[in-house]
Order: sequence, then structure tokens, then C-alpha cells
Amino acid sequence: MASNLVSFVMQILTPDMIGRISTALGLDSSKVQQAIGAAVPGLLAGLAGLASQPGGAQKVAEAAQQQSGILENLSNMLSGGGQSPLADNGSQLLSSLLGGNSGALANAVGRFAGLGQGTSNSLLGMLTPLVLGGIAKQVGGNPDPKGVASLLESQKGSIAAALPAGFGDLLSGTGLLDSVTGAAQATTAAAGQAARTAASTATAATQRAVTPPAPASRNWLYWIIAALALAVILYSLYGRQPAETPEPTQETQTTPTTPAEPETAPAAPETATTPAAPETPAAPETAATPAMPSLMVGDIDVGKQVTDGLNSLQQAMTGITDAASAQTALPKLQEVQGQLDGLDTAVGQLSEEQRKTLAALVSPMMPTLNGLFDKVLAIPGVSDIAKPTIDAIRAKLATLSA
Repeated sequence: MASNLVSFVMQILTPDMIGRISTALGLDSSKVQQAIGAAVPGLLAGLAGLASQPGGAQKVAEAAQQQSGILENLSNMLSGGGQSPLADNGSQLLSSLLGGNSGALANAVGRFAGLGQGTSNSLLGMLTPLVLGGIAKQVGGNPDPKGVASLLESQKGSIAAALPAGFGDLLSGTGLLDSVTGAAQATTAAAGQAARTAASTATAATQRAVTPPAPASRNWLYWIIAALALAVILYSLYGRQPAETPEPTQETQTTPTTPAEPETAPAAPETATTPAAPETPAAPETAATPAMPSLMVGDIDVGKQVTDGLNSLQQAMTGITDAASAQTALPKLQEVQGQLDGLDTAVGQLSEEQRKTLAALVSPMMPTLNGLFDKVLAIPGVSDIAKPTIDAIRAKLATLSA
């Protein structure tokens, strides 16, 4: 079985096939790509929910059996006028499986990608046979209800993770996502419970480690009290001894007070010769540390904006492992691009010293980011989705680091 069913289906949709679908629908390929990123996990979510119902796995298995050989002929079916029959048959098949929810899914995909209802229906009609063919491929080409149900059950977490941000809100109340989102929440809750259990165990172990063992007998307390009493007696005797053995009063009275002055006088030379000078260099060290120039322009903190953008960028990039996760991360990457573009006016108002400070902030991170960009773009299918946005961010960061 596939480790990630969404990724498997997305990899089948090569740029050439997406281009053919775009031509058939009369749309720009980037808009079709955005719609596919929502439609594929949406379709799989609906089929997973159906397979979990009594008799539902049988329906999905029969439909997948009908489309078991479509992947080998998909390229031909998407060219030469074959798109229309494919879309019509797929729409009927989807309606027979999801009923009224097929229209709700088409409406949500259309609103998410900015497509009309008819166009969205046609796109889902083309994708439904492909998704079912992918399911058939993953259960060995001869799908049975048990194999289909097991596959879709195991993929619920991946399907939920592949749903683009905001798309689930468009399907709220339809029940199409109940199966996969419930599984994701259960997984999250189980992980949270495991973390809490581990933390509780660690806390208990720490408490046992730092809590001294109880004394075996209260006799120790008596020994401690006796020792303390003895210490008090010794201290009392030692402390009163100078008072009980006074210095000869007559010597003190007959000794002139002048000799006492030489005894006091040496104290001054000792103070004078005490080297206090080493403490003085602390002031030059503080003064030698230059203060970081402010990167404020009006009410805009350019430094903070750039730092926040870089942190968001790294988080989004490290989450990309395949085409599906790239589609999920794309809105965050576009948000970072917009955030950096929005700083153009403020950056233009920075002084020369401030520009150098900003460059010093960005430059050390560029080797890491460039390596991350190259690694992500080398993943199959990711370049077609994220390369324009990544290239724009890379160019902007290069300008800021110059």
C-alpha cells in the first residue's frame, strides 16, 4: 500500500496532464493546480467516509474495479476530444457514490479556486476516475471491499493533512470531512495523552530523585538536637572568654594614647597600596560595544518583520516532503512573499547604516535557505507548484542581504 495516497495520486497528475486538463477547461494551469490541490484530498475524504459506512466499502471497491486500467490510458483520454466523455462519466460515477455531497464538493472546490460551478463539476468528473484508479492500483489492481476499507482507513491522517487551509471551512456541515478530521483529532489526542503521561512519569521520577529518604529512626533527631546543644554551649564559652579575661586595666591607663596612633597609621598605607585600578577598565569595555542601530521606519520594525518572515519561511519549507505537502505549504509561502514585498517602501527609507545592519541580519541565513530551496525544488512535483513563489522569495532575500 502507498505510504501517502494523496501524494501517489498527485504524482500521476504530471504537468503535461494538468496542461491538458487546463486546455480542456479553458483555464490557466496555475488555477487548475490550485483546484486539484483541494479536489484530490476532498474526493479521497468523501470516499473514506463512504467506505466506513455499512456497504460503502463494497460500492467504492466496485467503482475502483471499473477504473482499474484507467491510469495506463489516462494520457490518451485527456487528449483528442476525450476529455468531455471522461468528465461526464466521472461526474455520474461521483454522484452515484457521494449523492448530493458531490455537488457540495464541486461548489467548495469552485469557491476555493475561483471556478464556476460547471467548470468545477467538469474538473471533478475528470479526477474521479483517476482517484479510483489510484485506489485500485494501491490494493493490487483487483480491489475488494476489505482491501479498499483498510487502505482508506490507514490514509485518513494523510488525507486530513493534505487539505488546504480554509478548504475545510467551505465543506462545513456537509459531513464529507467528518471521517478524516475525526481520525486526525483522535491521533492528535492520543499523541497529547502520551506526551502528558511521559511528562507525569518524568516529574514523578524527578520528585523521587530530589526527595531525601525518610530517616530510619527518630533517634537521629535526638543526636542532632544533642549536637546543636553542644555547639551552643561551646559557642557561649568561646564568646564570653574575652569578657572574662580582660586586658590589664592599668597598662591601658598608663600607656600613652600616642603609641596607639602608629598602630592605626599603617592602615592608611595598606588602603593606599590596595590595587583598585583593575576595576576601572570595565567602563572602556562597555563603551567599546557598539549599539545595534534601530531598524524602525515610522511605526514599522523592519528587522522584526524580516525575522518573522524568515522564521515562517523555514517552517513552511521544512514541512514540504512531496507535491501534496507543497500544495499545502503554498499559501504560507505566498504570505511570506507578500510580507517581504510589503517592506519595499520601508526598506527604501533606511539609512546606509541601517541597510548594512539589515544585510548583516539576512546574509548569514542565505546559505541555509538556498540549500533548503534547492532540496525542496528537487522533490518530484514540487517545482511545478512552488517554484515561482520560491524564486520570488529568493530574489527578494538576495536584495535584502546585499
